[in-house]
Amino acid sequence: MGTLYDPCRSCFISLNFDLEKLSFFRLSAINTVFAGSFSSCSSFVKELKVGYRTQLKNIPAGSIINNLSVKHFKISQYIRSAGCFGQIIQMNLSSAKVKLPSNCILNIDVDSFASIGIVSNLDHNLVRHGKAGKKRFLGRRPIVRGIAMNPVDHPHGGRTNGGRISVTP
Repeated sequence: MGTLYDPCRSCFISLNFDLEKLSFFRLSAINTVFAGSFSSCSSFVKELKVGYRTQLKNIPAGSIINNLSVKHFKISQYIRSAGCFGQIIQMNLSSAKVKLPSNCILNIDVDSFASIGIVSNLDHNLVRHGKAGKKRFLGRRPIVRGIAMNPVDHPHGGRTNGGRISVTP
């Protein structure tokens, strides 16, 4: 397993090799899993380790998870950003309650898949860009206030402090 970088994601990506299909595939990297580690993605697991991907019914309540899929054979939709993790709060025979990083609680079928652990690149939110040009290189364009524009450009434009009330464009 090697670590890759994708400019469109905030977490690192791991390049994994499937021993059954004899092919490579990519997953978002997990924080404490390093190159050369063995990981498993299966519905039936004998033991649970950080980095393994399995169904929610095989993971005990209280575990830290990421890369959560909503249905059985769908791709992951939740808990994919850098440094994020969710927690299984409650398990039933047919559904599980998962606490998302936004503190929302989601009811999910126990046949859906999740990875055990925290998504890599924990220090992503601590990066200081330093200047506006660095953000431009990353694809973010500048934001100009409506009051600083001319009347033809924005409903808030063309006045100093009086005149028209604020409206949403």
